[in-house]
Amino acid sequence: MSRLAEKLEETCVSLIRLAVTKLPQDVEEALREAWLRETSETAKRQFEAMFKAMEVSERELIPICQDTGLITFHVKVGERFPIRAELSDILRKAVARATTEVPLRPNAVDSFSRQNTGDNTGLNVPWVDLELVDGDRLELTVVPKGFGSEMVSRLSCIPAAEGLEALKVFVLDSVLEAGGRPCPPVILGVGVGGVVDTAVRLAKRAIARPVGKGHRDGRVARLEEELLEMVNQTGIGPMGLGGRTTALDVHVEYAHTHTAGTPVAVVFQCWCARRASAVVEPDGSVVCTSHRGVDLWRFASRRP
Repeated sequence: MSRLAEKLEETCVSLIRLAVTKLPQDVEEALREAWLRETSETAKRQFEAMFKAMEVSERELIPICQDTGLITFHVKVGERFPIRAELSDILRKAVARATTEVPLRPNAVDSFSRQNTGDNTGLNVPWVDLELVDGDRLELTVVPKGFGSEMVSRLSCIPAAEGLEALKVFVLDSVLEAGGRPCPPVILGVGVGGVVDTAVRLAKRAIARPVGKGHRDGRVARLEEELLEMVNQTGIGPMGLGGRTTALDVHVEYAHTHTAGTPVAVVFQCWCARRASAVVEPDGSVVCTSHRGVDLWRFASRRP
C-alpha cells in the first residue's frame, strides 16, 4: 500500500470516529437555537437530554447514539487525484477498522440470511456515492445513517399534471406519517427528478448538506423555506412529544426528469445528524471541513 493510501485509510477511520462522537457545529448551533425558541417545557427537556448526550459522547469519546448505522461515503474525486481504482477497498478497510477501534455497533447483515458480517461491511456496504470532478483533490464526507430515521424514508412518482403542489403534499404527508419515529428534530432531504434511484441518491446527498446552507438556485431555496415552515407547523416537535421545531432544516436537490412525471424521495436524518468531511490533497495533507478547529491527526491519537 502506498503512503498516500495509508494516510487516506487513517483519515477515513478518523472521520468515522469524529462523525459518531461529535456533531458538526452547524447541527449543534441549530439545536441550541431551536431550544432557545422553544416554549414547551417537555420539548426543552428533550433538547437538554440531547445536549447531555453530546457532552458525554465528546468527553468519553463514545458514540453519541447506540445505533451507529450503516456507513455511506459521499466522495468527489478529482480526475488527477493519484488514487482512484483502490478507493472503494480503502474505504471498506477503514470501516472494518473503525468497527473495532471506535467501536461501532456491527449492523451489516445479509439481507436474506440476516447473518451479521461483524465489521459493518458486506455486499455494497459501505455504500460509496462517487462523483468524478475536475482537479487533483479528494473531497470526502462520511455519514453514519441510523435506521430509526431510515425506516420512514418514502418514494413517489408524481404525474406531471399534479405539479409542485403535489410534491409539497407528499413531503408533508411523509413527515406526518413518520411522526416521532425518526427522532426529531430532523434534517429532511428531498430528492426531485431523474429516475427513481436518482431521486433517492439526491435526497441522501441533501441530508449531508450543512444546516442553514440554502440551495444555490433561488427557486429551490424558496421551496426549502416553504417546506420547512410547513413541517414545523405540524407541532410534532422534539422526539415527537410536541413543540415548535420538528425539522432543523429542509434540503432539496434536483435533476431534470421525464416529461411524464417527477420522482420524489424523502429521506429523514435524526436530530443526531452525524457527518464528518475532509479534503485530501495529492501530497496526503488533510483539512477537516465539517468541524471547525479539528486536527484529524491529533483527533486520531485520542483514545477513550
